[in-house]
Parts: sequence; structure tokens; C-alpha cells
Amino acid sequence: MKRHGGAKYGHGLVLGKFYPPHAGHHHLVRTAQDQCERLTVLVCAASVESVPLADRVAWMREAHPGADVVGAVDDIPVDLRDPEIWEAHMAVFRGAVRRRVDAVFTSEAYGGELARRFGAEEVCVDRERTLFPVSGTAVRADPVGNWEFLGPAVRAALTRRIVVLGAESTGTTTLSRALAAHWRRRGGVWAKTGWVAEYGRQYSEERLAAARAADPAATWADVSFTSAEFPVIARRQDAQEDRAARLGSPVLFCDTDSFATGIWHERYTGGRNEEVERIAAGTHRDLYLLTDHADVPFEDDGLRDGEHLRPWMTARFREELERTGRRFLVVRGDREARLAAAVSAVDALLAEGRHFADPLPERVRGPLPEQASEPDRVREQGR
Repeated sequence: MKRHGGAKYGHGLVLGKFYPPHAGHHHLVRTAQDQCERLTVLVCAASVESVPLADRVAWMREAHPGADVVGAVDDIPVDLRDPEIWEAHMAVFRGAVRRRVDAVFTSEAYGGELARRFGAEEVCVDRERTLFPVSGTAVRADPVGNWEFLGPAVRAALTRRIVVLGAESTGTTTLSRALAAHWRRRGGVWAKTGWVAEYGRQYSEERLAAARAADPAATWADVSFTSAEFPVIARRQDAQEDRAARLGSPVLFCDTDSFATGIWHERYTGGRNEEVERIAAGTHRDLYLLTDHADVPFEDDGLRDGEHLRPWMTARFREELERTGRRFLVVRGDREARLAAAVSAVDALLAEGRHFADPLPERVRGPLPEQASEPDRVREQGR
């Protein structure tokens, strides 16, 4: 029922797969929030789908903190013309949403039947997709082409993350910066391609500055690291990477990452750090570019002292990349050759696209009774 005075509904419902969420979904939820005292967003996911339910719930909660976002696994076949299947779906929906529903907000042809079964009023929002011409199907087929319709959390999840790593003075910063600049020059969706600096270097500069504040004659040789400092560096590196992925283009270039921090820990302390290993395992990177030391002369910039360790570090990076099954390419030669090889490798990665598992198919056996004049409007559940 409608609330008097404010002309609002008491409890509204938005239901969908949000596979993944996009601007059309967010418009639907915002519209519902404006008209409801309380809104529930029900995220339904099938087990066959490749984006976890927990991720979709988290993304929608972040985008709509004022809504009550809940999730449910719905593996029931999709047949909008079968009353028994409808009731099976409704059992899932009612199990997740136990409060009385006054209004169902939807952009789908089945919205009227869904509202009727909830004993609620249907509120149709932009069924023709004129405000946001996008769908979950379109995003899954072409995330890059629909990038403008994706929110920060989804962008962070779908961004291809490219990490340049290597021993001291092997050109990781030069190459990663050049790659980011190359993609920005492509324009369009790539114009905001991000670059993530090596936090470990900033941390080292701060440590050296602190040493010199105590002793103006201090040099890099006077700075030492403890094992406990490396998880701090790894977490900060990941945090900076995630922030950049939320704001940029479909590709992100990083000057090292938390995985590389594990090798740097080994270089400075002589062993591995389990906490750093756990941190590194928590974020997926799509491609590593390992800068070989052989073609780059060593330059001491005041924060380096490991020229003799460069062959060992290059070998250790490669060993760990292979051991952990990470996709990588060793880049060699001068700057132009390295950049050309890296661009080719990244282009090949991007050309592979993103694979999303298909949602459960819908059986089509004729028009819905209440939508007989508009059978072409039956779209996938949850946009």
C-alpha cells in the first residue's frame, strides 16, 4: 500500500541477477529508493554463473548503502510460462525477503506477474532502456565497449592488471610508465589508463630520509629492513593498485606488486614471508612482464646496492612466476624493443576478451498471458 503524505511506498523490492551490475541497474535502484521508505535489493545468482554471488552483493551494497541488499542462490530453471516453476522461484524470493512487499520496481516484461505474486504494486522503470542503453548480456559480451556503464567496483574486478617487475635498475618504472602512456594515447575508453608506482620505493625514500634526519651523513647502507615491514609494503601496494583500477580504463599498468614484494623480502632478509605470500595470493593479475637485467646498465640512484644480485633476482622472479603458474613474458633488448614486445603481449591479452559463463537459459513456449501483445519485450531476468 502507498503511504499517505509523502506519496511513498513502505517497502519496495528490486530483484535481479546483476551479472554484473551496470548503470541501468543503479538507475532502477535509485528510482526505487526515492519512492520507498525502505528498499530491499535481492541479488539472485545461479551456480553456473562465473561471478560469485558474494561479489555481486558486495558491489550493490557499495553502490547503494541505503538499501538492504541480500543474496540468494536460484538454480531453478527459467520458464516464465510455467506456474509451478514460478512458485519455485517465489519460494526462493520469499525465503530471502520475509517482509511484506508494497511495490516491485522493475524494467522487465515479467514485472507485473512478479508484483502480483508478491501482492504488490508494479512500478515500471525505463523498460525501453532509453536512459541507459545497456544490459547484463551486453556487458558480458563486451565489457570494454560498455565500460562507461560500469561502476568503480565492477571496473576494479574486470580491469586487466599488467605488472612490470624485475631486479634493481632493470627499467621496470620506465617500461610501465611507457605502457600506460601508450594506451592513453589511444584515446576513447583508454584515455584514463592508470599507472601504479612502486610503493616500496616511496617507503625506502622515507626510511632514508628518517635516517638522515637523525644523522645527516647517513647513506642507503645505513638503512636496514625487518621482516615485519614487508607486509605493510605489500598491503599498501595492493591498496594503491585497487584504487587505480576503480578509476581507470580496462587495463592498468603497475610498477611491481605484492607478489614481487615477496622476492624483495627474500633479497633483504634471506627468506620468505608467509604473510606477504597470503597478501599476494588475494589479488589476481593478468600478465607479468619481467625485465631482464642483461641489456640494462646498472645505475646507482642512492637507493640501490645490488648490482651483483641482479642475475639472482631475475632468476628468482622467473622461478616463482613459473612455480605459481602466473602468465608472464621476459622482455629484453633496448627500450624500443621492450616496449614493442610488451605492447604486443598486452594486445594479445586484451584480444582474448572476458569470458562469463552463460546464465540459465529461458524456455520460450509462447507469450506471457499478461504480455501477449508484446512478446518481444521478454528479456533476461534481472537485465
